[in-house]
Amino acid sequence: MHGRRRKCPFGAPDATGRRRLPGQRELPRAAGTRDSQLRRFPVAGFDCWGRPLGVSRMFFYLSKKVAMPNNVKLKCVSWNKDQGFIACGGDDGLLKVLKLETQTDDTKLRGLAAPSNLSMNQALEGHSGSVQIVTWNEQYQKLTTSDQNGLIIVWMLYKGSWYEEMINNRNKSVVRSMSWNADGQKICIVYEDGAVIVGSVDGNRIWGKDLKGVQLCHVAWSADSKALLFGMANGEIHIYDNQGNFMVKMKLNCLVNVTGAVSIAGIHWYHGTEGYVEPDCPCLAICFDNGRCQIMRHENDQNPVLIDTGMYVVSIQWNHAGSVLAVAGSQKAITQDKDVNTVQFYTPFGEHLGTLKVPGKHMSALSWEGGGLKIALTVDSFIYFANIRPDYKWGYCSNTVVYAYTRRDRPEYCVTFWDTKNNDKYVKYVKSLISITTCGDFCILATKADENHPQFVLVLCNSIGTPLDPKYIDLVPLFVTMTKTHVIAASKEAFYIWQYRVAKKLTALEINQITRSRKEGRERIYHVDDTPSGSLDGVLDYSKAIQSRESGTFQRYSLPNVGLIQKYFLDCQAYQLSLNCNSSRLAIIDILGVLTFFDLDARVTDSTGQQVVGELLKLERKDVWDMKWAKDNPDLFAVMEKTRMYVFRNLDPEEPIQTSGYICNFEDLEIKSVLLDEILKNPEYPNKDYIINFEIRSLRDSRALIEKVGIEDASQFIEDNPHPRLWRLLAEAALQKLDLHTAEQAFVRCKDYQGIKFVKRLGNLQSEPMKQAEVAAYFGRFEEAERMYLDMDRRDLAIGLRLKLGDWFRVLQLLKTGSGDADDSLLEQAHNAIGDYFADRQKRLNAIQYYVQGRNQERLAECYYMLEDYVGLENLASSLPENHKLLPEIAQMFVRVGMCEQAVTAFLKCNQPKAAVDTCVHLNQWNKAVELAKSHNMKEIGSLLARYASHLLEKNKTLDAIELYRKANYFYDAAKLMFKIADEEAKKRTKPLRVKKLYVLAALLIEQYHEQMKNAQRGKVKGKSSEATSALAGLLEEEVLSTSSRFTDNAWRGAEAYHFFILAQRQLYEGYVDTALKTALHLRDYEDIIPAVEIYSLLALCACASRAFGTCSKAFIKLESLETLSSEQKQQYEDLALEIFTKHTPKDNRKSELDGLLEGGEGKLPTCVATGSPIAEYQFWMCSVCKHCVLAQEINNYNFCPLCHSAVG
Repeated sequence: MHGRRRKCPFGAPDATGRRRLPGQRELPRAAGTRDSQLRRFPVAGFDCWGRPLGVSRMFFYLSKKVAMPNNVKLKCVSWNKDQGFIACGGDDGLLKVLKLETQTDDTKLRGLAAPSNLSMNQALEGHSGSVQIVTWNEQYQKLTTSDQNGLIIVWMLYKGSWYEEMINNRNKSVVRSMSWNADGQKICIVYEDGAVIVGSVDGNRIWGKDLKGVQLCHVAWSADSKALLFGMANGEIHIYDNQGNFMVKMKLNCLVNVTGAVSIAGIHWYHGTEGYVEPDCPCLAICFDNGRCQIMRHENDQNPVLIDTGMYVVSIQWNHAGSVLAVAGSQKAITQDKDVNTVQFYTPFGEHLGTLKVPGKHMSALSWEGGGLKIALTVDSFIYFANIRPDYKWGYCSNTVVYAYTRRDRPEYCVTFWDTKNNDKYVKYVKSLISITTCGDFCILATKADENHPQFVLVLCNSIGTPLDPKYIDLVPLFVTMTKTHVIAASKEAFYIWQYRVAKKLTALEINQITRSRKEGRERIYHVDDTPSGSLDGVLDYSKAIQSRESGTFQRYSLPNVGLIQKYFLDCQAYQLSLNCNSSRLAIIDILGVLTFFDLDARVTDSTGQQVVGELLKLERKDVWDMKWAKDNPDLFAVMEKTRMYVFRNLDPEEPIQTSGYICNFEDLEIKSVLLDEILKNPEYPNKDYIINFEIRSLRDSRALIEKVGIEDASQFIEDNPHPRLWRLLAEAALQKLDLHTAEQAFVRCKDYQGIKFVKRLGNLQSEPMKQAEVAAYFGRFEEAERMYLDMDRRDLAIGLRLKLGDWFRVLQLLKTGSGDADDSLLEQAHNAIGDYFADRQKRLNAIQYYVQGRNQERLAECYYMLEDYVGLENLASSLPENHKLLPEIAQMFVRVGMCEQAVTAFLKCNQPKAAVDTCVHLNQWNKAVELAKSHNMKEIGSLLARYASHLLEKNKTLDAIELYRKANYFYDAAKLMFKIADEEAKKRTKPLRVKKLYVLAALLIEQYHEQMKNAQRGKVKGKSSEATSALAGLLEEEVLSTSSRFTDNAWRGAEAYHFFILAQRQLYEGYVDTALKTALHLRDYEDIIPAVEIYSLLALCACASRAFGTCSKAFIKLESLETLSSEQKQQYEDLALEIFTKHTPKDNRKSELDGLLEGGEGKLPTCVATGSPIAEYQFWMCSVCKHCVLAQEINNYNFCPLCHSAVG
């Protein structure tokens, strides 16, 4: 940083000895308020002009006055927030209901600018005494009024007029206050003698109470209707619950050190219906007649915001959103003896927004309009209406209006980026928003970093609200402004400059500035009392920064190298500063709304004879709330005064325009204005009607001269009032009339190179109709131009025009109307362009039709893939020639969706067998992978398979390894693993059925292995000998290849063992004891598979049940001789045998039937796997898979083989 820097005095003790954090300061206050009574808050923020909300301003001015008949004095007024009715009461029983309505057909006259008239002016008769209280129930459209005699009347609306609905009179005391709760269900009425009544909306009394020894004067409900505040005549405030039970007396910090009697001027509790300015925002306002006021977060807030208004107060009220508190009363005028009626406006944090002075003798009441844009004030026998110009957080960049508002359902600010051109809307939620600042295509959102941290953030956003670059700073950004390259934020003591970077084309001058800025550093901070000189001499001062100080000092700096050029002294407190486009003049709006101008470069002689730089110009305007310099003319500017817009040229005003819009942009003699008041009534749905464009007089006059008088006279007028926009207007008018000489001169004057080139091209054309067609195209009348080309039989030019416009549908239509040499390629291009049009809009079915005609296989493949039309994609792949560049891409599409076969076909078609094999491996199609590897002599597949299988086995995924081997046709390896699993499961004593299934699967794999070997051998000896010979050769090879393990010799033994084991038990439980015994006898051959103890236990059980005690005895003998049993178990078997055979002789009753089974031997008969019986007949059924037999009469009961479960043929 260059120049002398002084450390900002953050953290230094102030005059009271207290230290302040950055971002904290004392609240503004009127004279007489003690420091100890004030609460400090972080400053809120400032809007896009650099206008502080910490010392924020609103503008207000009186707009209308309504007089009461017979000069009857008014006492009270209340404005219905929902329906817009205004009720006012006064002496002699006066009660009127008025309604202001705007009546205009002009779309530009909306909001405050529209003329308003009384659409209702009804006098309500019923009160005899002075009407002192009027209050609305908006939810139920009821008006409640009371007079000095204690008479209460509830009025209702019927067919457009107000009528009495209910009436009540205690005849004991006068009503001092009435308040409806937030939902309009209950009303609380307090009488002067201490009586309190709470009633329902339908007139029923809920409860009543007499507070002894007190005089009541005010009542207010809490937002949740759980608490009531009662204001006493002596100034005390008591808090009660909603059943009338006393809770606590409120602590009134604002009355500390106040002597003498005070009375309550008003209590108003904002109920949060429109959201809060920020979370935990003060919303309960209490004000006393001596001007002391406190604003609390809730009824028990021990640290409220304190204000001394310095006036005698009669009434207070929050606006509709709880963001502004109006305090009405009177103040001693410094120059006069009499009191002046005054309304002061404050934020919820006690910051003063401004003062409105009102004529008349005595002000009695005030009430806000529902939108917060108007306020009604009763003074003597008149109602004065004042218009409010709120200080919205808003900005305008790149056809986008950026505005912020609060919502009831969210604690953050809702920041909306509304693209007025396309009517698109982008919403961002921003916590602790301070201000919105805009320039060019970008905007800066200034926010507080964190509630507990004193840092602040400047967020650079584009015009759709995307954050591009956030910057954390330690100073409070009370004032923020920006250029195309720099952001400047200022606090009370210092200012910060940040050169931001965006990817956008800049002029050579701006690039030069950025280059210098990079050398110096992107961020710098200066104290306001520093006097930086700038680092480089002779720097072009193309931009300036102006700072205003509360003392009236203005400091002028050069940019980009910050150097203090000049100090000026003016006798005003500036609120808004604005430099014209060449930085020669400064517009100043002060805190009272007075606009003055200062010429920065003028040299004048002052009263002492010394020459000074800078001169205050004589122009002064009052009631100004907005102004904007033209971007392209240093002498043009627009000013908003009340509801009128004035355009000034060289300080001379044009006739005013009625509008209440905020000025967005002033360029090319056009002013763009936005009706923010209307937008923020319904901020979620902005309407294009709320953007209004105004042409200034010179543009309107030039257009009128061209249309009515002629180009020659208009040319002279524009010569006298030159502006690029006017020369362009003249050039366009001359082109329409084909006056090429004038058009060329005008284009030269407005520096439009494209326009000059266009005129030159027109001059080279011979045909008049051709020139007219070209001009029509230039002005965007494309239909007319096309028609002219076609009339001249120049279809090629019509097609060329539509090509430039990218209107491919029309190009296609024109191409189909004729024929030509170049048509085919152009037709293909058109089809593809239309296909792209549909594809971009996700209408891919339509796109496919055009891509087919345009022969665009690449986009076709993409569309098929996105539509998941894999049949179409497959057909496309098959239609492509071999080695087409698109085939690998299509193959990858198939891979991504797991379609192995199609992917392999595509890879093979483009001669990529390695990729095909990799795809099979990737998709676990190992059989296909092995087949491809063999057919393409790729040797690495076996090792890859083995490596993957071992990896699976290491992870204990044996079944996955089996599946891998099976898919790769390695049946022998798969069977080995399956037998291993079956054996392990058998050892674990798992359910026999599960073990049988595992043995069956293993045996089936062995059968597949046998079949594979036979087929392989068949292939080798094909054509050499008979099928029998080849099968025999296959078996011989298999015998040589396979090991002599049990599962290749007899694969089905395990399955048979568990099959008979299960079958015997099933038969036994079903009561077929003889059959069960026969089946159990077979199990003796399978002691190597099923434990012998289980086999012989089952055999003994079946034999005993079948009364074959001989067989049973042999089984017991076998059990007792088993070495695997313990001596205890053997003893148990011996005891059981003794018990059985003492009763029964160990002989078989049906010995002959069992002989064959008991003897066994080599020549034993085949066994029926369905019944377990031996098959003696010649006719029986044999399974084609497992080669096991079933009795012929039994097989009719089965659809599947009882052992291997293959289908019965």
